[in-house]
Amino acid sequence: MTDFQAIYERYAQDVYRFALYLCGDPTLAEDIASETFVRLWAADEPVRMQTVKAYLFAIVRHLCIDQHRARKRRVEIDPELPEPGLSPEMRAHYKSELRAVLQLLQDLPEVDRAAILMRAQHGMPYEEIARVLNVSVAAVKVKIHRTRLKLAAARKYASPDKQSVGGVQ
Repeated sequence: MTDFQAIYERYAQDVYRFALYLCGDPTLAEDIASETFVRLWAADEPVRMQTVKAYLFAIVRHLCIDQHRARKRRVEIDPELPEPGLSPEMRAHYKSELRAVLQLLQDLPEVDRAAILMRAQHGMPYEEIARVLNVSVAAVKVKIHRTRLKLAAARKYASPDKQSVGGVQ
């Protein structure tokens, strides 16, 4: 019981955040996070401590895939998050940039989105990501690199510094 409680306290926020970024719906992310820990609790075999986070993320990922298949529609993250203290121009810029990046993130193949989130948001090593996604380490590195390039391009495209004169940049 104490081990489960310690695991829950250590990973609950990461599991919820990962589920939220994968599915885009806070309520669904809470359900998925809860179901993840129920499955951990009900697991027949003990989980090795060095792989607990990867194990939990694998459960989250599979639950998100199941939910996506069941719904067959996209749920978008609300990009209208208020940022106090910014000028209206900067707020508009950040919202535009956030919308572009979040849209690209949602448009990515699920495996690419999961890989970049596990690496960027949770700092997971490439080897663990490869195990969770059931692909080679080289494939994970390529997916993350290409996804970072796409996200950087989307961010640059949404930047107010992008000046266009007569359709030429």
